[in-house]
Amino acid sequence: MKKTFNLTHPKLQVPRVIEAIKYEVKKYLKRERNKTLPEGVDFWDFDCRFGEDVATSEVIHVSAINKYISQAELKQLESFYLEILAKPGKRNKKPIE
Repeated sequence: MKKTFNLTHPKLQVPRVIEAIKYEVKKYLKRERNKTLPEGVDFWDFDCRFGEDVATSEVIHVSAINKYISQAELKQLESFYLEILAKPGKRNKKPIE
């Protein structure tokens, strides 16, 4: 998902738009995680970027997406860019001490 979300809407209030965006992101992550895993892969990992636009976006962790969306609301941005790309992930065993 590579998308620029607008926080302004002629009929909806900003908190409702924020809720809709968070729901859309949650639905996308769930849909990607439910896809069948390739051989030798343990889970789906995600590369995420967030910023005011594509050029100023920075790498973030998938668990911080909602926090950044809420910050965009507090900063009263008109729009923001969010990129979420799924990639296969493999768990590393913890070293025995």
